[in-house]
Amino acid sequence: MQARLAPRRAWPLRLVAAAACATLIAAGLAPHVWAMVRPPRLVYQLTKLPNGLTVVLSEDHSTPIVNVQVWYHVGSRDERPGRTGFAHLFEHLMFKGSENVEPEQHTSIISSIGGRSNAYTQQDVTVFWETVPSQYLPLALWLEADRMATLRIDKDTFTRERAVVKEERRMRVDNQPYGNLSELIYDQAYTTHPYKHPTIGSMADLDAATVDDVLDFYHTYYVPSNATLVIVGDFDSKQALDLITNTLGRVPAAAKPLVRDIPKEPPQTKEKRVTLHEDWPLPVAVVAYHITYDGDPDSYPLHIISKVLSDGDSSRIYQDLVYKKQIALAAFGGGEIMEDPSLFYGVAVVKPGHTVEEATQALIDEFERLKTDGITEHELERAKNQFARDYILGRESDQQKADQLAHAVVIHNDITTADGEFDIFQHVTTADVQRVARKFFTEQNRLVMTVLPSSVPSAPPGPTPRAHPGGLR
Repeated sequence: MQARLAPRRAWPLRLVAAAACATLIAAGLAPHVWAMVRPPRLVYQLTKLPNGLTVVLSEDHSTPIVNVQVWYHVGSRDERPGRTGFAHLFEHLMFKGSENVEPEQHTSIISSIGGRSNAYTQQDVTVFWETVPSQYLPLALWLEADRMATLRIDKDTFTRERAVVKEERRMRVDNQPYGNLSELIYDQAYTTHPYKHPTIGSMADLDAATVDDVLDFYHTYYVPSNATLVIVGDFDSKQALDLITNTLGRVPAAAKPLVRDIPKEPPQTKEKRVTLHEDWPLPVAVVAYHITYDGDPDSYPLHIISKVLSDGDSSRIYQDLVYKKQIALAAFGGGEIMEDPSLFYGVAVVKPGHTVEEATQALIDEFERLKTDGITEHELERAKNQFARDYILGRESDQQKADQLAHAVVIHNDITTADGEFDIFQHVTTADVQRVARKFFTEQNRLVMTVLPSSVPSAPPGPTPRAHPGGLR
């Protein structure tokens, strides 16, 4: 499909949205403002090269820049027990030089032309990106092709970067109060699926890793057939595709097909309760439930529930536990909806003078309330407006547009969802929300985790929580 040219002096999307909102407000339609301001559809060209690389091109001539993203479909869910942290380690190693580029030179080259670059690793993907003046698109593509094809991995580089990753873990996780909370939740909630272990990996696994392990990981996952290239910005699609063909298109195809062997998490059949001890200043109560995967029809009501239940100070959990009952100093949570079935959880940091049992029951009550009472039409409309606002403002920049296109291709395997999800959200009903809450927020599907400061002795198990008016406990 031929990309459509936008006016060179197009208004920023936020100004278009603001103008439209002002018109709607003047017309007395303020409650439905954001839901009614639909963003323009993304115009793109989708291609697959002979070596297996997926390419998405989307022209936007409003500013003379381009955003280039390479999404490798590999994250911590692809790691085996005893070999955790490899995807994140590779995020670092990909900046440590290749056949034609010296260590850290990739970043310095991009900076020297007025561009920006970075990378991140998640459970399902590892992403590398650059935003550069449009005339430097050939350079950005060459840099990405060079490190895809000829990454430099030797013992010294590997050893140094492993030490950097270990220090990053110490700073972000081990030495931060509550820094490992997410790790504890997923470790206790999962028995089999790799979501059980953290993206940053464990110290023991990082220490045990070898150069041969890393090379095998590189040759398995950092190949064209496991990568998606997305370019958004000021370029000509035909010229860009020629450039891609002559750079990334020349990277050899994988020696053998990628076969994923990711174990499925068995259904949880009864509630799990666990008490842990950590060197934290205050106790923490966690209530978590297994939920579905990103893109499943049931995932969209769960996004709405996340807005209503736990998004910000006006959310139900925060209002009830922090303001009304004053049993928590902080309360938060939400659905972490990922490529494979994941978790929806609520967390409360217990206020001195109150018990973990109080906070736990208050969290359970909020989930039960969703099942018995659902949400109001006002809450639904507010959540839809928040989503529409985020959706519209979340595609202002070339990078944000590339993010949405890449996510649709890699996670959903359906590029049309980059636009199609807007309408799906706008058609979610209160009945959908209540149905999904009843489906997932059940006692047998629940993890109740108590984390006590290390200095506090473990209390004997408390009584079973009181019956909720809905009949479940």
